[in-house]
Amino acid sequence: MDGLFNNLLSIVTFLPAAGALILLFIPKDKNQLLKNVALGISLLGFLVSIPLYFGYNETLTEMQFVVNIPWMQSLGISYYIGIDGISLFMVLLTTFLAPISVLSSFNYIQAREKEYYISLLLLETGILGVFVVLDVFLFYLFWEAMLIPMYLIIGVWGGKRRIYAAVKFFIYTMIGSLLMLVAIIMIFFLHHEQFGFYSFNLFEFYKTVIPGNTGFWLFLAFVLAFGIKVPVFPFHTWLPDAHVEAPTAGSVILAGVLLKMGVYGFIRFAVPIFPETAVAAAPYIALIGVVGIIYGSLVAWSQDDVKKLVAYSSVAHLGVVMLGVFAIQVNAVEGAVLQMVNHGLSTGALFLIVGMLYERRHTRIIDDFGGLAKIIPVFSVFFMIVMLSSIGLPGLNGFVGEFLILFGAFHEFPVLTSIGVLGIVLSAVYMLSMYQRVIFGRVTKEENKNIKDMSPREWAYMVPVIAFIIFIGIYPTPFLRKMETSVNEFIRLAGIVKSAPSEVKSNPCGSAQEECGE
Repeated sequence: MDGLFNNLLSIVTFLPAAGALILLFIPKDKNQLLKNVALGISLLGFLVSIPLYFGYNETLTEMQFVVNIPWMQSLGISYYIGIDGISLFMVLLTTFLAPISVLSSFNYIQAREKEYYISLLLLETGILGVFVVLDVFLFYLFWEAMLIPMYLIIGVWGGKRRIYAAVKFFIYTMIGSLLMLVAIIMIFFLHHEQFGFYSFNLFEFYKTVIPGNTGFWLFLAFVLAFGIKVPVFPFHTWLPDAHVEAPTAGSVILAGVLLKMGVYGFIRFAVPIFPETAVAAAPYIALIGVVGIIYGSLVAWSQDDVKKLVAYSSVAHLGVVMLGVFAIQVNAVEGAVLQMVNHGLSTGALFLIVGMLYERRHTRIIDDFGGLAKIIPVFSVFFMIVMLSSIGLPGLNGFVGEFLILFGAFHEFPVLTSIGVLGIVLSAVYMLSMYQRVIFGRVTKEENKNIKDMSPREWAYMVPVIAFIIFIGIYPTPFLRKMETSVNEFIRLAGIVKSAPSEVKSNPCGSAQEECGE
């Protein structure tokens, strides 16, 4: 059992990929079996990930559930994985949303079902790999690997403009990724020059002294790669197209966890590797975050397509998260990490709601609805809870994260934070307006009179999301307690001023003598 527990993180990460391999051997015409196996594997993945939470010791600063196996020793590449209190919740959020995404696809996906569920499971492994790897080479492999299944999900099973959206998503992400690869290689050689051995170990990258101008340009490469993924303004234009054209499950995964890869990249890589540059750039990145809040809110307000409105709301919500991260203050960063989870739940649920409407009416235009509260009352209640969560109503999860971010960020950026609050107000305006037009009023379309209320399958995937939305809103302590030590460690790393290693000439191995075989 000890061996199994020690390898739990590897099992969680690669179980979906193993499930995709199983699906390869199931005949294409066995559609229900394909669905059941995909759902079973994704559910098993979530259940297996739960012990990560209970086994995680929040008093320790170091990574836990660590596996470190040499792979290409001559280049310092290892199979090195582990989690802290920040990545813990990204892993749990991914495994939680995976079975929900599979279940929501049962009626929506009617063609190439085998290939679809294989792509969805491979995407889950790719995203999990990004959150757990501590070897920078492996991080880049997973970062790129998840592009392929997401590209296929949008491009094969998306809407009318799916090819355009998929290609745009791929090009934007690839450009940022290639710039980041160049920066990774340069840091790799700088580390070798300073310490005398090759290593892609993330914590060795933290030790590397990067000269001022060089550090600025390398940091900028990371900012572009992660900023495009978030996405921050003005690199956000791929997101609405990808959301609108993607199938429901694709939008859930995209909003729920894939966007969080960018924010996580800032926390785990960009800021600790370039602490001085990151701290100097923090006010400017926070400003970009605030611009995204206002811009995303105003554009969302102008939409007549429900799905596009929710997509632009993500630009605004992630702007709030970026403000929290770059305040580099404990309350703000804790709020940002919690808000990543909250956004995954609330916005993921909004896309599920939109998917239900589309399955029933094959339209997402707001004016095509109206008066649904009389026709589908249970759906209307679920929709209301999720919508109120998204706008940060006290007692629901969104309020806790936004409050912590604004409270902490105000100490560092009082003017920017005050402006950012306007975006929070605007979110209430466009969400409440959209809800009123869809749910209340008179039934003006004959097609809406025969819409069916929520099915047992839809209850099955909405109830767990609603439960967490309410639970976090009422009692966020179990989440905040687990991440507190890791957030403090992030703040400490951001405050480190690196100095050139004085022992390099006398000891080419630096502090890691095992790299020289001693």
